[in-house]
Amino acid sequence: MSKQFQFKLVLLGESAVGKSSLVLRFVKDQFDDYRESTIGAAFLTQTVTLDDGTSVKFEIWDTAGQERYKSLAPMYYRNANCAVVVYDITQTASLEKARSWIRELQRQADPSIVIALCGNKSDLAARRQVTEEEAKKYADEEGLMWGETSAKTGEGVADIFTAIGEFTPVTTTSSSARADRGCGDM
Repeated sequence: MSKQFQFKLVLLGESAVGKSSLVLRFVKDQFDDYRESTIGAAFLTQTVTLDDGTSVKFEIWDTAGQERYKSLAPMYYRNANCAVVVYDITQTASLEKARSWIRELQRQADPSIVIALCGNKSDLAARRQVTEEEAKKYADEEGLMWGETSAKTGEGVADIFTAIGEFTPVTTTSSSARADRGCGDM
């Protein structure tokens, strides 16, 4: 029988970077151009099967990005196995906000949490303000997974969650596995 894992995953990032659209694409393979901002948080689940047959069920907490909900975030990332911190590649300020979320996770969350930095809206590359090199360098320095996605086209969306699923089981057996194995690109 293949292995099965269940992980709590939290999405964090500034408002309008596409967190909810990313999850909607991952869970339902849908995209809505006129999506309303999340109020509080939304909860969804999705299961992925890894190449080795391992089944990973994600319990996904999609948090609101507006500043007025920031105080609620610890409630959602408490006991999370993994976090996807999303920024908009067309907005430099959103990467700065993502860095702030990452610092908070590094200070407050479980030390074994797997953190992925995700540049969303790659379909808008002509309006890019955050270079791949800048984001990847930061991710490497902080020991984060990194990748870019387009919730609109679906590009890279499954890859980011699958990569997290492949990496997270290792960290649940050993809190030092992250240091031993290192994090990479998705």
